[in-house]
Amino acid sequence: MASILSLAAGLSLLIWLYLTLLHGRFWHGFEHLASPPAVSSWPAVAVVVPARDEADVIARSLTSILAQDYPGRVEVFLVDDHSSDGTARAARAAAARLGQETRLTIVAARELPPGWTGKLWALSEGLARARATAPDYIWLSDADIGYDSHILRGLAAKAEGERRDLVSLMAMLSCVSAWERLLIPPFIYFFQMLYPFSWSKDPARRTAAAAGGCILVRAAALEAMGGLKAIKDALIDDCALARRIKDLTLSGSPERAGGGIWLGFDTGARSLRPYRGLGDIWRMVARSAYTQLRHQVLLLIGVLAGMIFLYGVPSLGVLLYPWHGEGAAALLGAAAWSLMAATAWPTFRLYGQAPWRALTLPLAGALYGAMTFDSARRHWLGRGGVWKGRVSGALARRRTEL
Repeated sequence: MASILSLAAGLSLLIWLYLTLLHGRFWHGFEHLASPPAVSSWPAVAVVVPARDEADVIARSLTSILAQDYPGRVEVFLVDDHSSDGTARAARAAAARLGQETRLTIVAARELPPGWTGKLWALSEGLARARATAPDYIWLSDADIGYDSHILRGLAAKAEGERRDLVSLMAMLSCVSAWERLLIPPFIYFFQMLYPFSWSKDPARRTAAAAGGCILVRAAALEAMGGLKAIKDALIDDCALARRIKDLTLSGSPERAGGGIWLGFDTGARSLRPYRGLGDIWRMVARSAYTQLRHQVLLLIGVLAGMIFLYGVPSLGVLLYPWHGEGAAALLGAAAWSLMAATAWPTFRLYGQAPWRALTLPLAGALYGAMTFDSARRHWLGRGGVWKGRVSGALARRRTEL
């Protein structure tokens, strides 16, 4: 038993060496929105904000959008997706306080058609109205994201300066409570591991990712991919959009308007909604984790085994040393755990956390493994993909067929 534990710890260390040195430097966190350079002619932008029962945050979000320090033309389209809490009224009041009523258009979403997810249908409804303004870019923004005044200028300068079809920011999530400090930095860390940002922007690689809360996409590229209808049932809509846009680059399509995609960070883009305990974070992950695994049981087993191997074996090799007494297992586990913490530290630092918190990654990994299994369980019970009382397009179709 002891030799098996040492072997497992040694293999875990080898994998962490690969991840640290050869996996796209995912952990560096060096993709940040730089100070925007001057642009000779600032492109016209249409902002589309889907909102379903967002009255508690929509005023702050819209105010930050309408107050952008952007030299070009900006029109804002808020899609009221059958809200029951006065979201549209709160949005109009926020625009009126700024004297910006003429720049805000409220779009009442029609009934959700079969095969569409709610968010993508709402975005499609907003896009249908936004096209009349002939924008060069579409800014897709969640209703619970707030921005510093430089963000749109930076996004547009990045897209124009690097000729990108899509640029996206990973908004800063709330990280105040004990559960948030334990789980939010690892959530971002795991996303970077799954989609190394340097690989995502590399036109020679198939890796493609975006963060749905803040995406600036070239209007011509969106049309070239077939519009949002091409991904209408995607539950993980941001990465599906990034994949389609990047496919235009990889195919060398003559219709491609720009040059690929980019995803990075800026502390000026932040979520306005805190997580109220473990349950909120759990539901966020369980909603889509099994979808990320394409609803395949073998992938689920592989991911859960991988998480145990990567995060459980090193930490248990160290913590259980008094019981197993295998010095090699403890030393190899300590080395792997050290690499794990060292690579997680830049993300914890981004969120203003103390260095020692990076050592809690195995505990976070165990919880995220449980959330992933729960995501599969919900899918098997026919309760997966539910968000704000609405079921995802693909699951809704399956329920109808049954």
